[in-house]
Amino acid sequence: MTAAVDPIPTPPVEILAVLSLLCPEVVRDIEQNWNAPVSDYARHLWRPVAKPASGPAIAARSILREVLHRRLGVIMQPEEIGKALEEFEQRPVIQAGLHCLLLMDRITFDALLLAWLGAVENGLSAFFGFMGTTMTMETIGREGPGWLDVGDDKVNLFGMGRHKLCRKSACAAGPVTLNKRALEAVGDETDASRWLGTLLASQDKVFGTAADALTALNEDLVADWDRSGLALPVFIDDRLAAAAMARHLEYDGSLLSRLLIEPARRQRLERALKEAASGPFGRFLPDATAYFWGIRKERVRKLVLENGYLIEPDRPHGLSIPFERPHLKQALLDGVLLPNLFLTFLVLAILPRVRVVGGLRQIGYVALFHSILLAALDENAPEERDLAAELQVRENAWGMRVIDEKISVREQLAGLPERALFPELLRQYRFRTFADTTDNLKLVREDSRWRKIGLAEIKAT
Repeated sequence: MTAAVDPIPTPPVEILAVLSLLCPEVVRDIEQNWNAPVSDYARHLWRPVAKPASGPAIAARSILREVLHRRLGVIMQPEEIGKALEEFEQRPVIQAGLHCLLLMDRITFDALLLAWLGAVENGLSAFFGFMGTTMTMETIGREGPGWLDVGDDKVNLFGMGRHKLCRKSACAAGPVTLNKRALEAVGDETDASRWLGTLLASQDKVFGTAADALTALNEDLVADWDRSGLALPVFIDDRLAAAAMARHLEYDGSLLSRLLIEPARRQRLERALKEAASGPFGRFLPDATAYFWGIRKERVRKLVLENGYLIEPDRPHGLSIPFERPHLKQALLDGVLLPNLFLTFLVLAILPRVRVVGGLRQIGYVALFHSILLAALDENAPEERDLAAELQVRENAWGMRVIDEKISVREQLAGLPERALFPELLRQYRFRTFADTTDNLKLVREDSRWRKIGLAEIKAT
């Protein structure tokens, strides 16, 4: 008599069917790695990407390399910079969705860990993580960049009053210093040696902005948690995207200059944006500002485009910037403007042909940004036609909350060996499968946007 063999577990078909409506590339990643260790899934996400082939994509990659080189110059020696950029040429991947939070935030820590696993499993010396900095210092009650999650409590990281925290944005609030007294108050806990000393080493530093502080502190934490130096995280943010956007606007012949500045091209782009927003997946699209955010008085401001000017609605004495190439470029360089998510993903990922790894909303809006750009291209222009052919392959992947531990980072770190936290986690995630860490795609099943799309699809069929 032949013994029964348990069937190989498969991902839930109904969830994959919903994801495939917008992100078939994400579904392929899931299917290929369902029963594999999550470290294998991370390796798969950081696999090689085809080099740019069209003129606009080649130009966008060149610009991205230039601004990344500048960022690497702050933290690396020249020979290390060259190595990191050459690795990036082969495996151009950016882990996005890392909001401007200290790595003691559970979701941020787990996402960075997945990126670290992907880099290490591919033998990379460095990897890139995008930290969005346009969020306010306090988003909802005691949450956001101004708060440090220590598991059973929240510490006011910079000692700002809550009325200030909710009125300042991470990229603009500053100068800041750490709230030494509040940090020392949690110093008698037994597990504090794994993170508190690293923070207190910067207690007397003055940082230009909260975003600068969080970037520096996160770099210090990772350096302390992984003394082997297997893979170095390089944190980039909206300001690097602004520098890249300014380079795209240096001359009127660039694709983005034409799309934004030429009236007929912008009209076509805006029509594509509106059609995507009113379509079945429109709930994924962020639509908070017109192309750029404004920065004024330590806060990010919504802008609208009226009569050829970017202005703050209902604020006669607010920002007013001519929507012309030289003025936009200078405002980006001066830190007065930041690109919105659509332009940010164009200059960092879609145009330079970079795989972007993010959360369940992000995989939706990146796919839509991709289709919006395609709809805005001129098929009669040879280089845009070449770009359209290249864009048939989407480099879009799910990587936020794939690892989704339910305990605080403080609790995760407590049982791990000091100074080798990440290497120990690498060993653990070589034995835990993608299906296990995602709890059979429970997060996707419970996500309100994807659930509504699934319900709409059921009604339609």
